[in-house]
Amino acid sequence: MTAESSNPNTYIFDPDSSTEMARLINLDRFMTQSMGGALSGVNDLSSLNDVLDVACGPGGWVLDVAYALPNAQVVGIDIGKPMIDYAYARLQSQNIKNASFGVMDITQPLDFSDATFDLVNARFLFTVLHSEAWPPLLAEYFRLTKPGGIIRQTELVAVSTTSSALQKQYALLSRFLHLNGYGFSPDGTTIGVDAVLPHLLNHAGFEKIRHMVNVQDFSQGVPAWAEGYRYHEILGLSMLPLFVKQELITQEEADRLHQQTLTDMLGDEYGFMAYIHTILATKPA
Repeated sequence: MTAESSNPNTYIFDPDSSTEMARLINLDRFMTQSMGGALSGVNDLSSLNDVLDVACGPGGWVLDVAYALPNAQVVGIDIGKPMIDYAYARLQSQNIKNASFGVMDITQPLDFSDATFDLVNARFLFTVLHSEAWPPLLAEYFRLTKPGGIIRQTELVAVSTTSSALQKQYALLSRFLHLNGYGFSPDGTTIGVDAVLPHLLNHAGFEKIRHMVNVQDFSQGVPAWAEGYRYHEILGLSMLPLFVKQELITQEEADRLHQQTLTDMLGDEYGFMAYIHTILATKPA
């Protein structure tokens, strides 16, 4: 998560909130599982000696990679001090020696030397970065990555659901992001980050761009349904107040949307698919 040093935090949610902490813990767990592991798409794990996770939140991805690669050094950075404190507590409880965390603002130059990392990873920055902040961050990726190193960026593309209430929440999210300078949608009906990233990565100097698409099924009757229910229960508590404050909906409408979403998710015919796009690119050797 990030904030500009002289402006309010550009992360749309509160990184110091316990509700947001719970949402990110939940999101991290099921996303890593659904994507086939923390390092899916990275072909040569033996080349990873130094790894960075950008906007690491509560640190789950960092700890998973540190456990999987005991000879690598894995670093996570985040703007939220409570997130980093929680990550350190998990680090100590699991007695992992090859991971560390730091509080940093990813809209500013990062406190690492040039060509430090073999892999730079980040997930779901579409709620963190204004559209104009993407090129400077990708330039930082390029500076920090070793020749031949990889960046791995994962973003939400779209959702599809049988719940009209939940579909409306995501439509409001796209609209909210567009109105506030996030994403690259021409009209506020999509997020658009994944469509622009290949061009931005090429412009930053990366090459060998590869794509992975992951479909997460939260429908009724599948193993991930319970995770999806808990996630959207928390997400609604974080998202809907933003839309009320923006005057996109009233408080009464927000309450009704939240309750209807939870009711819909309990139905036998409930379906939900999330489409996730991971882009990998390499710094020329």
